[in-house]
Amino acid sequence: MADIRIIDYKAGNAPSVMHAVDHLGCEAAFARTAGDLSGASHIILPGVGSARATMKSLAQMGMTEALTEAVLRKKTLFLGICVGMQILFEHSEEGNTHCLGWLAGKVVKFDAAKVRVPQMGWNRVWFAENVFGKVPDDCFYFVNSYHAKPKDRADIWGTASYGAEFTAAIHRDNIYATQFHVEKSGEAGLGLLKRFLDLRTGGQ
Repeated sequence: MADIRIIDYKAGNAPSVMHAVDHLGCEAAFARTAGDLSGASHIILPGVGSARATMKSLAQMGMTEALTEAVLRKKTLFLGICVGMQILFEHSEEGNTHCLGWLAGKVVKFDAAKVRVPQMGWNRVWFAENVFGKVPDDCFYFVNSYHAKPKDRADIWGTASYGAEFTAAIHRDNIYATQFHVEKSGEAGLGLLKRFLDLRTGGQ
């Protein structure tokens, strides 16, 4: 049975994600301390706001090391959403922020000379095949001024176009993340969230 934890921090969007999980008929609990991650089978890190504010909130909660222990060492299934995806990389231009560094790469701002910043609204995502099987290409809801540039293209799970191609989703081992908001993306987003919640450690 899945033991789902949604990290609830100041800059997050935890209640909306909880609502989406409830809608799917799954039970979850908020994680507000490092101890709340103990025994979790799935961890979700929502994101609203800036990379710097997110990293600061996680540090103040004593979550940073606990997350690394759970996800990198214990291989707990992890889903990052929006800023929750961006902070997985080494560095973000947003506030010149040092991030978790679980994945090699950086986060950069969209070119405001070419596109409206932030990107706000629906955009089509094209997915590569992974343990989810082939996720249908569909439209998902974005609110972002920055986007990730992974060093290893094998980490790129989904791409979208906004002025140029950018990384819309990543996957490596037990780590999944989306730049778009699965909880605000209608049936397509709920379908993707359900696939994650149905996973078991090792993708089984």
